[in-house]
Amino acid sequence: MRPSPHHARNARGLIGALLTALVSLAALLTTAPAAQADTTICETFGSATVQGRYVVQNNRWNTSQTQCVTTSDSGFRVTQADGSVPTNGAPKSYPSIFNGCHYTNCSPGTNLPAQLSTISGAPTSISYNYVSNAVYDAAYDIWLDPTPRTDGVNRTEIMIWFNKVGSVQPVGSQVGTATVAGRQWQVWSGNNGTNDVLSFVAPSAISSWNFDVMDFARQAVSRGLAQNSWYLTSIQAGFEPWQNGAGLAVTSFSSTINTGGGPGGSTACKVAYGTNVWQGGFTADVTVTNTGSSAVDAWKLGFALPAGQQITSAWGAGVSPSSGAITASNLAYNAQIAPGGQVSFGFQGTYGGTFAKPAGFSLNGTSCGAA
Repeated sequence: MRPSPHHARNARGLIGALLTALVSLAALLTTAPAAQADTTICETFGSATVQGRYVVQNNRWNTSQTQCVTTSDSGFRVTQADGSVPTNGAPKSYPSIFNGCHYTNCSPGTNLPAQLSTISGAPTSISYNYVSNAVYDAAYDIWLDPTPRTDGVNRTEIMIWFNKVGSVQPVGSQVGTATVAGRQWQVWSGNNGTNDVLSFVAPSAISSWNFDVMDFARQAVSRGLAQNSWYLTSIQAGFEPWQNGAGLAVTSFSSTINTGGGPGGSTACKVAYGTNVWQGGFTADVTVTNTGSSAVDAWKLGFALPAGQQITSAWGAGVSPSSGAITASNLAYNAQIAPGGQVSFGFQGTYGGTFAKPAGFSLNGTSCGAA
């Protein structure tokens, strides 16, 4: 039966509405930011950035056997961990995630190193996934040094053992027990030949915890293993496996360094990231807004460029390196961002494949919202 003109108009209207909806959906799918893809790292000291502010490192330093870690949006998991080493010696590796600087590899936008006397608090959170078919410890590392060094071995290492499986123990010997950050710990102290090690061992496994890193740093000071004039250089969380280790994971991690009125993690901020994109190239205009109640001095904005993108020139900020985990630092004329104020900079770059924007930004170590 042939439809009446009224029914035909309704049909054409429905088809038109459907096409409009499909076009709108396609536009949303095209312009929506791409989710950060997981990255698998098998290189001995390979690393990758997550959340635009932390570095995941494979750190396979004491074995030639294969070890691989795969990043996630909030942490990493060990996907391959071949071989074993004697349990009365050093572990195979330290796959981990960190805020700060480790052998010149600094996390984007970090405000570490920071002098202990300037840090009002260093809140952190960590969640672990454990396995039973391996010998390992789950270690949260805090590194301290008399100088603001970003390379090499620090003078004092604080280790918090959240869990241990197998006949392994910290460096040195047990020197007592202590209550730190509201929990009971076995306390060990020793030297591994390159640095002092102060370890706090949980009597039973802790799978997740929020605490202040400074509670443990003050323990090192009170025991003569650090001074308030020393620097906190990095905060790291991961595992030391002696045998196997596949399946171990840090499922979430956060670290903030609050330094009062100085450049610190207490800053509240928003970032607008505008782009002009053409085949193989783009420009980015970045505006950072200080939404906090105090001025930001000596700012650093951290973010990770998606794979295939490279910066060729920049203005309004010092930007380095040219790809991967980027840190944009103030110039002399725009070092301060007043409360409610803004600072802008930009850069030009190239890209391959599909263009995408960075997944997130951090200002002086604190995550920023989208403007």
